[in-house]
Amino acid sequence: MNIARQVLTCSKFAYHSANVHCRRGFCTSQHIMTSRHTHAKRIDGLDKNVWVAFTSLAADPSVVNLGQGFPDIPPPSYVKEALARAASEDRMNQYTRGFGHPPLVKALSQVYGKVYGRHIDPLKEILITVGGYGSLFSTMQGLVEEGDEVIIIEPFFDCYVPMVRMAGAKPVLISLRLKSGKKTPTSADWFLDPEELSSKFTSKTKAIILNTPNNPIGKVFSRDELQMIADLCIKHDTLCFSDEVYEWLIYRGHQHIKIATLPGMWDRTITISSAGKTFSVTGWKLGWSIGPQHLIKHLQTVMQNTMYTCPTPLQEAVAHGLLHNVDLMGQPECYFSSLAEELEGKRDRMAAILQEAGMTPVIPEGGYFMLVDVTSLDQDLSHIVEDESYDYKFVKWMIKEKKLAAIPVTAFVGEESKKHFEKYIRLCFIKQDSTLDAAETILKNWRKI
Repeated sequence: MNIARQVLTCSKFAYHSANVHCRRGFCTSQHIMTSRHTHAKRIDGLDKNVWVAFTSLAADPSVVNLGQGFPDIPPPSYVKEALARAASEDRMNQYTRGFGHPPLVKALSQVYGKVYGRHIDPLKEILITVGGYGSLFSTMQGLVEEGDEVIIIEPFFDCYVPMVRMAGAKPVLISLRLKSGKKTPTSADWFLDPEELSSKFTSKTKAIILNTPNNPIGKVFSRDELQMIADLCIKHDTLCFSDEVYEWLIYRGHQHIKIATLPGMWDRTITISSAGKTFSVTGWKLGWSIGPQHLIKHLQTVMQNTMYTCPTPLQEAVAHGLLHNVDLMGQPECYFSSLAEELEGKRDRMAAILQEAGMTPVIPEGGYFMLVDVTSLDQDLSHIVEDESYDYKFVKWMIKEKKLAAIPVTAFVGEESKKHFEKYIRLCFIKQDSTLDAAETILKNWRKI
């Protein structure tokens, strides 16, 4: 009993001493815990994000937002109705197959079987993920090893570099170059230098990331350009991660070619796409990876140990949307092609408005973004003291002074290329006419406001 009392007394004394110490200054144990537990090295330097920064700036309802790439046009009614029906069925509100809802992977197999000209096994060669992001993440984590090198073409979608780094690999950047001398450049005027690209492949190269149509430029890589990349992949036994989320948004006079359909490339290519871009439902966050079983199985391993599965009603609705269009493919009423026709008019209108305002648009061959050269405006931003690239300052100034939001293009390139892209901004034109009307009013009165 005496021993018990002594233990109790000691415990009370220790507790009292700790409290006194914490009140007099700070709690030593808490201080040690705070200083010892910091971020993992794999996310070092990845905390800044252009979407976090500029989405908040554009949140003011008075701002016309042509920045972040989400449509404000409605999705097809049959897709929304399919979601409502699915959610009303009790069984559709439970888990489905982890690697992809059976009706969805079967529908994707039908659609892409036509595109690839080959049978695609719905259960072994397709993986459903949380958006295109999820497909990219599963690909990097499942196939890229620590110490590998991954070639990335600039300008690139901004998550590529962080995902490569989080996998423990090294991003190796190569920039698209602009042909000089054209008054009205198009995305086709941006090209890869063959010798420079070849020099980027080494014994450590695990993969190259291809994005066609490219975000933010809108470049649709030609067959010759794809063949050049394919030849290097085969020569160096390298994988290709082809981000093709804008695959259906191709404008007249241009053709989207999947690099996986070139000789020798199916067995080394993961192709990524998404429901968000296919049906204008970015908030649904459903994506998919397509490729040979010997690669897809490693992505499935990542999926089953991270996200596990995706929402069943959303997958059911997307399956319905795909089946609605599969027999219409190649016909004007197919949504895959009719959306591109609608957007081509919006693209041309946006380009004309920008030219009238004294800017130089880069006319995209695909996608729904437009690069804009603002050099000719000669906007003096020397009063802005932040240590940022010119395009960051310009967009912040434009949001504040003109009430028009865009995205700075240096967010899509590495440090060495920033000087070549800092006079460009990116605008999104998958918007209702009323939104474009509001943007036109701002741009027509640019010098007056």
